[in-house]
Amino acid sequence: MTMTRLALAAALLLPGAALAQPIDLSGGGPVEVTATEGIEWRQNEQVVVARGNAHAVRDGVTIDAARLIARYRPRAGANGQAAAAQPGGESPMSGGEIWRLEAEGNVRISTETDKAQGDRAVYDMDQAVMVLTGRDLRLATPNDTITARDSLEYWSQRRMAVARGAAKVVTSDNRQITADTLVGYFLEQAPAVQPAAARPAAPSGPAIRTPGAAPGGAQGATAARRVPGEGSKLDRVEVFGNVEIRTEAEVVRGDRAVYSPVSGMARVLGGVRITRGQNQLQGQEAIVNLRTGVSRLVSAPGQRVQGMVLPSSGGENAPAQGGAQGGGRPAQGQGQGQGPGQGQGQGRTR
Repeated sequence: MTMTRLALAAALLLPGAALAQPIDLSGGGPVEVTATEGIEWRQNEQVVVARGNAHAVRDGVTIDAARLIARYRPRAGANGQAAAAQPGGESPMSGGEIWRLEAEGNVRISTETDKAQGDRAVYDMDQAVMVLTGRDLRLATPNDTITARDSLEYWSQRRMAVARGAAKVVTSDNRQITADTLVGYFLEQAPAVQPAAARPAAPSGPAIRTPGAAPGGAQGATAARRVPGEGSKLDRVEVFGNVEIRTEAEVVRGDRAVYSPVSGMARVLGGVRITRGQNQLQGQEAIVNLRTGVSRLVSAPGQRVQGMVLPSSGGENAPAQGGAQGGGRPAQGQGQGQGPGQGQGQGRTR
C-alpha cells in the first residue's frame, strides 16, 4: 500500500506558543501529513485534504482519522519570494499558515500521556480550541477521564475543557461526577522548552517529500521540548445541572458543584440530597470528601436540614448530618446542625 506524505509548515507566532501544552496544535512548526488514499491540494480553495488512514503530527501531537482537512491562508508579511525559497519550488501554503484543521471519521488525538477521541474534531489555531463531536467523546489524562454526549471542547491556551450533555469525570480511583455541563481547569505547568535562539527557524512554507524523508526542521524544533500533555492534571471541576457525585458508599445530588481533584473535596449547592442505602438527608449545601466517602450536610442560617434514617439500615450506613461523620448515629427527633449557620437539623426514623 502506497503512503503519500506531505509536510505543511506554518509559523504561528501566538502568545504562549513556546509552552508545550496538552493537545496543543497552535505552537507553530510543520505539520506532517500522511495518507494511504492520497493527498489533494485545492489551490483555489486554499485547502489540503488527506484521505485514507490520514495521520498528522505537529509538535508531539498526533491526529489519526479517516480524513484530514487543513485550511490555510496567506501569512501576514508573506511575499512572493516564499515559494522560491522552498525546495522544489511552489507548494501548498507557500508563504501561508494553517488556521483550521479538521478530522473526520474515528478521530483519535494523542500525546505521550493524553488522549482524545470522537467522530469529528475541529481545531481552530487562532482560538487554540479543539471541539470534538459525535459518539463516545472522551478526553483522558493519566489522572482523570472526561466524557460527554453532545460535545467536548479543549481550550489549550486557557487550560480548560468543557463537556456538554451527560458530562462525566471519572477519577483514577473510580470516583464519578456527572452533570449536564462540566468545566474542567487544568493545573498550569511550563515544561522545559528549548530557548528560542537555539531553535531552528520555522520554514516559511511546506515541502513535498517522499516517504522516509526527514521532516524539514521538525526534529530540530522538538528535540529539546517535552511532549505536550506531560503532567496534565485537573485543578478544579465545575459542574452544572443534574449534578450527581458517586462514592463507594453514597450518592450526592444537587444543582451545581465545585470539585477539587487535588484535595478530593466537593461542594454541592442547590436541592442537595445525600443517599446512602435507604437513608437520605436533604438541604441546600453539602461538603463531600470523595477520598474518605464522608459527606456533611450544611444548613444555611434560618433553614433546617431534613433527614430520614431507617433503623433497619444500621447506623453505620447513615450519611453525616451537620458536622457528624458518616458513621454517626441515626437521627432522632430534632438535632443540632454543625454547619456555618448553626441551623437546626431535623431527622425522623421509622
